[in-house]
Amino acid sequence: MKPNRTRSVLFTIVMCLYIGTVAYLCFANFHKLPDVPKTLLGIPMDKIVHFCMFFPFPVLAYLAYDKLTDTPLKALAALISICAVGCIFAGITEIIQGSLPYRRQDIKDFGSDCLAIGIASILTFILDISKMHKEKCSRDTASSRS
Repeated sequence: MKPNRTRSVLFTIVMCLYIGTVAYLCFANFHKLPDVPKTLLGIPMDKIVHFCMFFPFPVLAYLAYDKLTDTPLKALAALISICAVGCIFAGITEIIQGSLPYRRQDIKDFGSDCLAIGIASILTFILDISKMHKEKCSRDTASSRS
């Protein structure tokens, strides 16, 4: 599929806004907020928040850079690259949190971030592969009609 320049620019802007929002949520001082439940279904609320914050990363990265792949191997390479960059971003946010006097560094937060990035990457990969298959089927159908 041919990249769409307007869509690519739009999602690049959305990706930048997303990264800024995640950075704010990771580095802001939220100690004066009202108390919230500590767990949801036995899972610490902090880990759920981290999971939700990083889940959009692979989807937005795929859309922002408009590298819609044409083979499963290219899709897998994109998946690995996006996961690596996302996990590096998650690691950097945790390191910076550890250096802030009002935040603390937690390896389990990093684990939640990476789990979200991994799951969302796999789902994005599956959607990309199914899109490739659908496009191939529509091309085959169109060529057989001519």
